[in-house]
Parts: sequence; C-alpha cells; structure tokens
Amino acid sequence: MAYIGKKPEDLVRGNATYNSFTGNGSTTTFDVTNLLPDGGQYDVEVFVDNVRQEAGASKSYTIGNDGSGDLKRITFNVAPDNGSEIYVINPGRETSLITVNDNTISAAKIQSDAVITAKILDSNVTTGKIAADAITGAKIADDAINSEHITDGSVDNVHLAGSIANAKLANSSITINGTSIALGASGDIVAGTDWQAVTVADGSTQLTAVAGRGYFLDTNAGVIEVKLPASPSRGDTFVFADYGNNFGTNKVIIDTQGKLIDSTQGGVPDSDFVLETNGQVVELVFVDDTSGYLIKQNSTPSDLDADAYQANIEATGGTVTTSGDFKIHTFTGDANFVVGFAGLGTSDAPSVVDYLVVGGGGGGAGSSGSGAGAGGFRMSNSTSMSSPQTSPLAAPAGITVTAQTYPITVGAGASGQSSPVTAPNGSNSVFSTITSAGGGGSVGQGTNGRPGGSGGGGGGENPGSTTPGGTGNTPPVSPAQGTNGGTGGQAPTNRGAGGGGGASAAGQNANTAGGDGGAGSFAVGTGFAGCNGTPGPVSGARYFAGGGGGGFEANSGHNGEPGTGGGGGAGPEPGGTPGNGRNATANTGGGAGGGSRGSPGSNSCQAGGNGGKGIVIIRYKFQ
Repeated sequence: MAYIGKKPEDLVRGNATYNSFTGNGSTTTFDVTNLLPDGGQYDVEVFVDNVRQEAGASKSYTIGNDGSGDLKRITFNVAPDNGSEIYVINPGRETSLITVNDNTISAAKIQSDAVITAKILDSNVTTGKIAADAITGAKIADDAINSEHITDGSVDNVHLAGSIANAKLANSSITINGTSIALGASGDIVAGTDWQAVTVADGSTQLTAVAGRGYFLDTNAGVIEVKLPASPSRGDTFVFADYGNNFGTNKVIIDTQGKLIDSTQGGVPDSDFVLETNGQVVELVFVDDTSGYLIKQNSTPSDLDADAYQANIEATGGTVTTSGDFKIHTFTGDANFVVGFAGLGTSDAPSVVDYLVVGGGGGGAGSSGSGAGAGGFRMSNSTSMSSPQTSPLAAPAGITVTAQTYPITVGAGASGQSSPVTAPNGSNSVFSTITSAGGGGSVGQGTNGRPGGSGGGGGGENPGSTTPGGTGNTPPVSPAQGTNGGTGGQAPTNRGAGGGGGASAAGQNANTAGGDGGAGSFAVGTGFAGCNGTPGPVSGARYFAGGGGGGFEANSGHNGEPGTGGGGGAGPEPGGTPGNGRNATANTGGGAGGGSRGSPGSNSCQAGGNGGKGIVIIRYKFQ
C-alpha cells in the first residue's frame, strides 16, 4: 500500500534477544540483558545443551526479578551441569507509539533534573517563562554573570541588601593614616594626627614613633630618644612638640635610621638629629629614599640641628655640662655612662673620649698616725686641652668608645681610726679599662706605710731605725698613678710620722715634726674639671689626689700639712696643736691626715681623718 509522506510506525516491533550462559554445576540463577515478557514464563524459550526446558515451579525453571528489581532472572530448580550450554531466547515486550496532546504533560509529570540544558534550544527560555524570584543565587554558577550581562540601572539597593560579601569586591577595605578597616566593620580611624599621651623623660627614655601620630615630649628631667621606622612609606608623617619648653635644656634625639632630612642632611646609618629649641613643634613627612624627610615646623629649619652633620658621640649619664664643642660628664658617685652613638671615628667626628679617674683616698690612723696616701690619678688628653693647666701625667691617648653602657665606679674614701691601728686603703675608681687604685691607709707608730695608688707614710718613733713609707703606683701603670709615702722618724729624737704620697710628689719624710703630704696633680678647670678639685699653684687648674699630713709626738714640732689637691692635714690648726687628723676634701681622692698628740706618753685618743671620695670625669667632642 502506498503512503503520502513518512510511513507510519508499526504498532508491534520485533524485540527478541538472545543470551547464552555456561553452567558450573552450582549456579541456579542467570540474568538476561532485557526485560522478560510480562505475559508469563511460558513466553520465554530456555535451552540446556539444545534441549528446551519446561517452565514451572515443579519443572525446570521459573522467571523473576533480579537484584535491581527488574524482571530479568531465570532460576533453575536444579543447577545445570558443569560445562553445559545454556541459552535463552527472550521475545521482549510489545512497544507502541503514543501521541501526546498539547498541554497534557504537567510539571508534576517530569522527574526532577530530567530536563538538562542539552535538551533546551537556545533562546527557548525567555523572561516570560521564568517566574518572579524563581532564580536564586544557588542557581547561578560562580562567575556566570559579568558586567556585560547587567543592564545599567537594573541593580538597585533593594536587590543588593545583604547580598554582596567583601570577598566579591575588588577593594574590600579602606586605609586612612596607615590604618586599614574592612567595609562593613566597626572601629576607630583617626583622620588627622593621632596625638598620644605625654611622654616624660626618666633619664633613659626611648620612643618608637608610629606614622600618623603626634607626640608631646616632656624633657624636663632628661633627654628623650626617638626612633623612626627603618622602612617608611611615602607620606608617613610624624609630629613632635615641646611639652614644657625644655628642649633647650634637655634635647630630643631623632634617629632617622639613615634617611635624609631635606634631601641633603644626614643619611648616615644610626646618625641622629636633635631638637634643642624651646617650644619647638616639628612635623616630618617622608618623601622617598632620595629626598628622605621634609621638615615642617613652627620656626626656621635651622632650629633642627643635625648631629649627622658631623655625627659625633651622643651619650648620657652623670652631670652633663657643655664647653664649646665639648661635653663633659661628671660622676661623683656610681652610675652609668651610656653611649647611644659612638661617632663616625673620623678626625671631625671622633669616637674617642678623654677621662679623669681618681681613686678614693686612704683613711687616717689615730694618735700619731702617718699621712694617708691619695687615690690613684689617671688622666688622658687626646683633645688638646691647654698644656699649662693640664697635668704632665696625662696619657696622650683617650678611650675609643662604642655604643654601649659603661658602668662607672667612684671609689669611696676610707674611714679614719680612733686609735693608732692601721687605717684601710681607699676604694678603686673605674671607667672602662681605666682603674685608679685607692690610696694607702695611714699607720701607727713604728709600722711600715701601706701601698696604694699613692703610698701611705711610714709610722713615727720607731726605735733604732726609720720606717719606710708605702709604695705608690700600686698596681703599676704608665703614666704612674701616684707616688710613695714619706719615711717615718726614728725614736727617741724624731717622733714624727711620714706624709702620704700625692699624685705628683712623694710624701715628706718625718723628723721631729710630721711629714707634709705630697702634692697632687691637676686638670684644666674650664672645659673639663669645672669647679671640682681644689685650687693650686697653676692658675686655671684644679688639683686632685693630694697626700695626707703625718702626725707627731713631741713637745715641739708641728703637724704635717696636707698636700695640694684635697689632702687632709694632721691634727688641728695651728700646726703644733695635738688633736684629730683632718678629713680630705670630698671627690678629690685626697689622703686623710693622721692624728697628733703632744708630749710622749700623753693622751692617745686622737682620731685620724677620713679619706676623700674619688671622681670620674669624661669629655668628648659633640659638635
């Protein structure tokens, strides 16, 4: 029969399939490929070794569902023999074409996820086919929508609320004055200068500055050191203000960590800039490594002096005075000399300091005690201090310092004794590698003098011979730190005790009278010793380390006089009056005077004087 167009499909198609198996003597179930006919087991043809089998529970086999619930299983009542050939002819099931009318398939009839994108033609899905709010964020793949798919003005605030996380933004935070905060977060950001609480100096105050902050600095009690960042960023700003108008008294040291100021100044690693004008307010703004910091301040830029111009020593400790281009640190008690910057080590910016180190003076013995030795006197002059006022004992080389803390020990003067027993030596004074020994203590009748920085005098009225004084410059150094004590007199005629040694002259030998203390040595007053020490023969110089006077026992004679430089005399003034020895002058290192009594065998309760405490003075070029 002829047809116009395509021939209609047959209602029933041939669907028979063939499956073969091999028996093993134990297996009774075999699964075919396609569904068995739903008409019953008799529609299936099963053969074992070409013999057709009869279906039925009491016969050869039955059909049923496999492990997946599909009607595909042949189950034999008895397992076919091993090696037997089994094959199944499955007629299959009838199929037919069904025509579906329009609008007869609802959404409920479509299995979930049954319609995939491959089944949908391009442009078949229009906005009219999408229900309002039907497409959620979960239905949109990451990065599926970009700016070209969004119409200008189509995304308003209503559709943004709570929907865009910071992770979806190119810039998810803002930074002001170096402080970053995420969008939507809460916190404090200072838009201008973030002024800090007042920083008060305590003698060793150090401040690490942070960009964007202002600092009120109170230098009333000492210097404040400020360290700027090692790697600043362009625009980093720092403000420093004089809180109490004290920058002129105690400055502020600013360590730029090698960065320039105003393009040309500084640039030396660890070099410092200083603020030392009262009332200064200075703002530093970092530009780059070429220009460094620019200065903005409430006065002329020349008020921002830079130690980096010559990069000299910066240090603290003790009582600090200034004389011309030099600073002097005076220590009258134990403390620390703290070197923050040791200079460049050049002729214009040396790293060398000069020193005066004087040990404590020896104590005096009672009765007719000898004069005590002065503390050791050690000094340098590498900075060309004036020669007429500077001791010839000064070493030509000073001490090269590094940036560190140097402990300072100022030796105590030894205490006097109230009887003719031996008095103790003074204590050592120490700065760096320089130690000045304490002076030798005073001794009683017939006793050898004690060694020390300068030696103590020998005891008087020794029967049969004189008594040697103590050895000075003990332990030995060069130039010598002191001299020997004087010799004690021989009884019964010469009853005086020897004078204590001084820095530059030995103690006087005794006879009927006590020996005078040896003269000390000297340092220039202006620019170094200041008002410390005592006056002496050289105008403009100050004397230290004079020996103590020796006592005596006689109806005639006199007390030993103190050596120039703070030594103590023997007995009271006038010279022939018995009595206690006199104290040495504090912070000169002078030796004490011995006690004196009058006629032989008279009162022996006179006490010796106290030795003078030592001193340490340090001087260096600072500009």
